[in-house]
Amino acid sequence: MGRKRGQPVHGWVNLDKPKGISSAKAVAIVRRVFDAEKAGHGGTLDPLASGILPIALGEATKTVSFAVGQEKTYEFELSWGTETTTDDGEGTVTTESKHRPSGAEIDGALTKYQGYIDQVPPLYSAIKVGGKRAYNLARNSLVDEPVVKLKARQIYIKTFRRLNSTENLAKFFVVCGKGAYIRALARDLGRELGTAAHVTSLRRLSVGNFHINYSISLDFLETLPHSAAALEHLYPVLSALDDIPALPMSESEAKKLRHGQTLPAISASARDRFQALLTGATAIAIEGDRPVALVVIKAGAVCPVRVLNI
Repeated sequence: MGRKRGQPVHGWVNLDKPKGISSAKAVAIVRRVFDAEKAGHGGTLDPLASGILPIALGEATKTVSFAVGQEKTYEFELSWGTETTTDDGEGTVTTESKHRPSGAEIDGALTKYQGYIDQVPPLYSAIKVGGKRAYNLARNSLVDEPVVKLKARQIYIKTFRRLNSTENLAKFFVVCGKGAYIRALARDLGRELGTAAHVTSLRRLSVGNFHINYSISLDFLETLPHSAAALEHLYPVLSALDDIPALPMSESEAKKLRHGQTLPAISASARDRFQALLTGATAIAIEGDRPVALVVIKAGAVCPVRVLNI
């Protein structure tokens, strides 16, 4: 007897992931609750972290890359005095320091971590090196064997602010762009201040339009009696696409795009309608209130990139 594939459920779940489970495990639970055929997530959260994990179901999985690229906000706490292999409390201590920075010292150092900065990702991260995940290379390395070195990448930090601090702990608020690692921020801040540091707690408050104030917990989802009840907590596929242009389409134009066909070169009268795409940006084609496809303009023609079968 073949395995049941699930139902064609399309949309987003604004999940508040609990601490202690992986993002993949959270996705599997949500997929089961909704009896969904397909599922994915919009930005990994470590098992030790909690907070917003947007989960895409069905055709929403085709818009995951837009969710991943959106602005994110976090609150995190770090402990001064020790640096670890994982930059959190799970790793082995690699560096110790007796120095404890003052609030004024911390605030002064934070100014160096604003805007575009270079950041070396944590060794235990999902970055690929030679086709292999960095965390797998780190786990499989031999004692006294040089561990793979990750290259610095440019990231964007919009806000990095101290909320409160004691002698041994400090709590921060961060607004950042794609690819920023909070564990690496804590590690680098400790080094900048002449001490050592690692993350002790981490909570993601938002990913783009998905905010903790409007989230739903796994515990609550699992109490719902059937998948129909769960559907009341499903956000539209377009929820992750608010920041990209929307292009209205006629019925005939939408039909062509749904069949993967390119709309011919735009006329002068249509240029205003497609002006947002003339620079090569991605947009969402809409028929009425129904999403049709992600599109771009190439050589004056409207080309479907991902067709949404909804």
